[in-house]
Amino acid sequence: MSQADRANSRRRQPRRRGSAADGPRPRLRTVRETSAGGLVVDGLDGPADKRSAALIGRTDRRGRLLWSLPKGHIEEGETAEQTAIREVAEETGINGLVVAELGSIDYWFVTEGRRVHKTVHHFLLRSVGGELSDADVEVTQVAWVPLTELNSRLAYADERRLAEVANRLIDRMETGKR
Repeated sequence: MSQADRANSRRRQPRRRGSAADGPRPRLRTVRETSAGGLVVDGLDGPADKRSAALIGRTDRRGRLLWSLPKGHIEEGETAEQTAIREVAEETGINGLVVAELGSIDYWFVTEGRRVHKTVHHFLLRSVGGELSDADVEVTQVAWVPLTELNSRLAYADERRLAEVANRLIDRMETGKR
């Protein structure tokens, strides 16, 4: 094949979709979202080995069950603490009272043609009643998990870090009682 034939052959090749030759991609609109949730603990006033937290399990796109902390969008007129209480109750069936702030997690993701910067405020809650329930359509399963197992059960590193913060807070509360 001559040099001219090779050059013509290259020109006839369709351009790959999404290549630099297609020009710049359209910019995605950036949206900020704020949610709140928490780690609701049963047995805060009892022995350490009897304490457990209500976690939610959601099935991901690959069919895996991923355990996480309950959370959801802050509604208009709601504080982050009120949202945490409401979302914990909606997603687990457990009523809780805020004991302390655990911290916030923020992350980015793309959905429906937009980039989302999400911030989630988390709180430590004391279980004050209710019955464990997976009635929420967004939740596949709910479970009481011993605090000692949170590190191995929680799917996300940021939430495992918050669970460690909660354990330190609980230890300090316990030490303060003595």
